[in-house]
Amino acid sequence: MVIPRPGKPVRGSHSGAPVMAAFDLLGRRWAMGIIWHLNEGPATFRALQEQCETISPSILNSRIKDLFEAGLIDKTPQGYALTALGEDLFMLLKPLADWSFRWAETLSDEGEA
Repeated sequence: MVIPRPGKPVRGSHSGAPVMAAFDLLGRRWAMGIIWHLNEGPATFRALQEQCETISPSILNSRIKDLFEAGLIDKTPQGYALTALGEDLFMLLKPLADWSFRWAETLSDEGEA
């Protein structure tokens, strides 16, 4: 499978707007989870599989290939690691994670009313 590329049609965008290509890539099963775990440092295939708990080896292999081709991860002697671009992406995802906790609290509070 080919990764989504800016300027080419992607899920949700015929024009392939860069943000839509990024959303398409990151919307693939386990893509953001792998990036999240690699922020903790390099990891081998087996370590990533354990960290991602329910991921199948075939999906992990596919996502590693996608993220490698997209320039977000690289293979190092210690295992897979985020590239500088991957680290930049994580720094953008971190505030989204923080927001998600506030959102969850809001939904929880509404459910109790």
